Amino acid sequence: MALDLFAGIPVTEYAAALKWYERLLGSPPTFVPNDTEAVWELAEHRFVFIEQRPERAGYAMHTIFVDDLDAFVAQIAERGLAPAERETYSNGVRKTTYRDPDGNEIGFGGAPG
Repeated sequence: MALDLFAGIPVTEYAAALKWYERLLGSPPTFVPNDTEAVWELAEHRFVFIEQRPERAGYAMHTIFVDDLDAFVAQIAERGLAPAERETYSNGVRKTTYRDPDGNEIGFGGAPG
């Protein structure tokens, strides 16, 4: 069975969120279905999207695992964003969390360093 994942992030102001997520993810969207939604393909069949839905903004919580967390976080820093939190769990797994202007949490995790 083939599956596609679309993880949604409701935002208050589409234009501002679009700029912020371009900085976070390091690229413009993969496609823009309409005037209030943008979609990034993170890996084959795995997408994250923002959508202007002010009544629901600020409640998303997503974590994405990457091969090299330190390099990924350094690239984000070069684009001017700093993490809100950094955690290391008892098993050594690490997580770096960013919060967009609405308070949505986007975490990036990695294997023990």
